[in-house]
Amino acid sequence: MLQDIRENAQSTIAKVIVGLLIVTLSLWGVDAIIGGFVGEPEVATVNGEDITEREFMRVVQMESQRRLSGMETPDPSLLNEDRIRQDVLESLIQQQVLTQDADEQGLALSKADIDALITQMPQFQVDGEFNAERFTSTVRNMGMGVQEFREALRTQYVINQIRAGIVQSGMVPNENVEQLMRIQNQTRDFRTLSIAGDAVADDVEVTEAEIEDFYEANRQAFQQPEQVDAAYITLSLGALAEGIEVSDEDLQAYYEQRSGDLAREERRAAHILIEDGDSADATMATIQERLAAGESFADLAQEFSADTVSAKDGGDLGYAGRGVYDEAFEDALFALEEGEVSEPVETSFGVHLIKLEDIRRSEVPALAEIESQLRDELARERAEDKFIEVRTRLADAAYAADDLAGPAQELGLEIRVAEGVTRNGGPAPFDHQGLVRQLFSTDVLEDSYNTELIDVGDSVSVVARVRDYREAQQLALDDVADEIRAQLVAQKTREALEARAEQLIAGLESGQSLEDLGASDDWVTNESVARSASGFELGVVQKAFSMQRPDSDGVVYAHSVSGDTATVIALDAVNDGDVAEQGAEFKQLSQFLASLEGQREYAAYQQLLRDKADVERP
Repeated sequence: MLQDIRENAQSTIAKVIVGLLIVTLSLWGVDAIIGGFVGEPEVATVNGEDITEREFMRVVQMESQRRLSGMETPDPSLLNEDRIRQDVLESLIQQQVLTQDADEQGLALSKADIDALITQMPQFQVDGEFNAERFTSTVRNMGMGVQEFREALRTQYVINQIRAGIVQSGMVPNENVEQLMRIQNQTRDFRTLSIAGDAVADDVEVTEAEIEDFYEANRQAFQQPEQVDAAYITLSLGALAEGIEVSDEDLQAYYEQRSGDLAREERRAAHILIEDGDSADATMATIQERLAAGESFADLAQEFSADTVSAKDGGDLGYAGRGVYDEAFEDALFALEEGEVSEPVETSFGVHLIKLEDIRRSEVPALAEIESQLRDELARERAEDKFIEVRTRLADAAYAADDLAGPAQELGLEIRVAEGVTRNGGPAPFDHQGLVRQLFSTDVLEDSYNTELIDVGDSVSVVARVRDYREAQQLALDDVADEIRAQLVAQKTREALEARAEQLIAGLESGQSLEDLGASDDWVTNESVARSASGFELGVVQKAFSMQRPDSDGVVYAHSVSGDTATVIALDAVNDGDVAEQGAEFKQLSQFLASLEGQREYAAYQQLLRDKADVERP
C-alpha cells in the first residue's frame, strides 16, 4: 500500500487529489467531509447522519464567494441565494452518501498511508524534500487545520478510488467506434438550386387589415416598457488620475525605476501537447525516450502534438513575453536555457513538453518615446489611495443623504442624468444589471432612497437615484405599423419560398426537369461535402446530412429556407467515411467513448446511491 501511494504521489494523482480536495472544500466545505457537530440543529439527515445547520451555512457562504469570484465584475446583487442554498444542500447530501458508501466498502487509509501520501506530494516539498512549514502554511491558506486536512484527504482519496475504478472500467465495442467513425467522416454528393426572395415578391402582399389584426393579436409586444430617468454620480480612478500632476523630476525617477521592466524579453517556444487521458503518461514517456535518443523535437511535435496548428511547424509558437501563456507554462519556459527542453508541464489544456528555441531582448526606449504612457501610469498609481478614500466617503455620504446634491458638492463630483432606463438597462453605466436592479428596487423606486454604491467596472463606482418614473404604455398602431408590415412581409416571403420549393420538388419527383418547371437557374453540383463544410447558405449542409440515404440509382429531394432565400437540395449519394482500426483517430475515439461510458456509469452509480439513501429534511 505504501509503495503504491509513493508511486501515485510522484505522478499526476497527487495533483488530482489536491485539486479535487480544493474543489470539494469550496463546494461542500470542510464540515461536509468530516461531519457535523453533535447537538447542533440539522438541515438534513442522511441514513441517520446529520448535516448541521452550521455546516450548511458555512458552505453556502463559501459557494457564494466562489460564484462571485467567477464574475468578471463581482456583484452580490446578481447572486440567486435560493438557488445556491438548493445546490449546496444537494451537494452535501451527495457527498455524505458517497462517504458512507466508501466506509461500507472498507476503503480506508491508515495514518501511515496518509503520512506517506502527504510527504510525497510535490505541493508540500522544497528542493525535493517534504517541508513541514510549507505543508502547514498551505493547509492554513485553505482555511483548515492539519487534522482536518488529513481527514479530508483520507475521505476524498477513498471516494476517488471508487470513481476511478468505475470510470476506468468503461468499455465500448469496436463496432460502435467503427459505426461512429463512418458517420463522422461521411461525405455526401448533392446538388443545390437557390430561389431568391425576389422570385416570389409578386406573391407577397400585406393589407392594412392584416397589420391591424396582427397588432391586436400581439398588443403586449408593442408596449413601451416602464422607464426611469436617473441622476447619478460616477467615481473613477481614471478621472482622479487626470487631476494629478506629475513633475518632470518625478517622471525621470519613475522612468529609471521602471527601466528593468521596459527592457522587454521575449522567448521563442516550441511545444508538444498531449491531452489528458489514460495513455498520456505512456505517450509522454515515449516522446522523452525518443528525444533522448536524438530524434528531432520538431518531428516528434508533428507526430504526437494535439495542437495541430503549431504541430505543422514543428510545435513552433513564435516569440512571446510574460503574461501570454498559462502561468505554469510561462514559469517553465522562462526557467529554460536556450535549446533546453522542459520536463512535462501540466496546464488546463493537457501536458506539454516545452523547448526554448531563442531569446531576444529589446532595448529600453527613450523617455521621450514613452513619456505620455509613464505619466499616466504614475498618475494612476498616486490616484489609487485617493480613490479608496473618496469611494468610502461617497458610499457613506450617499447612504445618509436624501439626494445626490450634497455628496456631489462635498466631494467635488458631477451629477449626470440618464433618461429612459428600463429594467433591461440603458446607456452606460446602466448597462450593469446590478445597478439597474438597485434602481428598480422598492427602496429606490418607491421610497426615494439613493442606490448603494455599485462597482460597475474596473475602479469605477456609481451611486444613482430615480428622478422620474413612467409606467409602461401601449404604443399606437400608427407608431408600429411599419415594423409590423416588415415582419409580415418577411413571414409571407418565407411561406412563399417554402411553397415554391415544395412545388419544384413535387415536379422533380414526378419526372419533370427544371426547364419544364420554369426554373431560371440550373443545379450547382457539390461532391464529397463533409459535415463541417462552409460556403453554403445557412442550414443547407445540416439539411443535406439529415436526409434519407437515396437508393443506388435514385435521388432524394428536400429544401432549406434561410432569410430570404430557399435552397432545393437533390441528394445523389452518401459516402461512408473510412475506418482505420489501427489508426490514431480510431484509438482516440475509442478512448473518448470508453471514458464517456465510464463517466455515465459512475453518474448512474451516484444516482443509485442517492435514490437508496434515507434523507430526512426538517
